Amino acid sequence: MYGTPHLVGDIMTSPVASVGRWASFKDVVDLMHDRGVSALPVLAGAGRVVGVVSEADLLPTEELRDSPEAGYALLPPADVVKAGAVTAGDLMTSPAITVRPNATLAEAARVMARKKVKRLPVVDEHGLLTGVVSRGDLLKVFLREDDDIAGEIRRDIVPLLFPSRDSDVCVDVHDGVVTLRGETGDTSLVPVAARLLRAVEGVVDVDCVLTRKGQLLQS
Repeated sequence: MYGTPHLVGDIMTSPVASVGRWASFKDVVDLMHDRGVSALPVLAGAGRVVGVVSEADLLPTEELRDSPEAGYALLPPADVVKAGAVTAGDLMTSPAITVRPNATLAEAARVMARKKVKRLPVVDEHGLLTGVVSRGDLLKVFLREDDDIAGEIRRDIVPLLFPSRDSDVCVDVHDGVVTLRGETGDTSLVPVAARLLRAVEGVVDVDCVLTRKGQLLQS
């Protein structure tokens, strides 16, 4: 379909560093350091994601190391439990917040925003780990060149909605903002065009400025 958003499976990182639920505290820290990551999916069985252990899950232990009595008084109960944990299964946040490979980038971004997480394990229909998608991965789509965006729009969307016999539409893209200018024979297609353009990878905003019989139409 024209203007279909790219999916999580297109941009996720794979393969992914992960740990089993019996991995030790030190093994978790060492793997995070070696791989340069701040969180690891925790797996059980054949690779089913049962939780995520992050730097935030490890911090309570550090907080209590120098001043245990004061620390216990200040930490929330859940963190007190984690402060004494020695395995990934005890340290992890569970259940894990996950996303499927066929989710759109917008869907993944909404989950991250609502759940206040920086990354999501990507799982298949059986809950098995296939990758990880991060905030940085989602933002990479906006690195796409303006000329590349404009080329896709001219090739895939303009001919579909505005055939040359009915319309004369020009496409301009600057810093990810798409502007359509010209004349169209069917004004009902203006909001449709705006929706399709916003779904194109790398588009930041859309300005449809089209005229018909001298009347300015804007979306």
